Amino acid sequence: MATLTYNNSKKVTVTLPTALIKRLDTFIPSRQRSRFVTLAIQEQLALLEQMAALEESAGSWTEEAHPEMKTPDDIEQWLQDLRKGWAA
Repeated sequence: MATLTYNNSKKVTVTLPTALIKRLDTFIPSRQRSRFVTLAIQEQLALLEQMAALEESAGSWTEEAHPEMKTPDDIEQWLQDLRKGWAA
């Protein structure tokens, strides 16, 4: 994970369920909460961004545009050819 710096930070107020705070207290010391929450938010945002990219690109692949990859055997051959290029 990337190193976090708080040079350019903004304090925000967030309300969390009491049960969630108790779970947080079990594992994360109070002086490390901001770091933990920052990492958790970064992870969730990365997932959301990946999902958005997948949704945006949905349908961009067509069999007509890639006739060389119509069957699993075709795909396997393509992968083998690609990997041969890596070894060269």
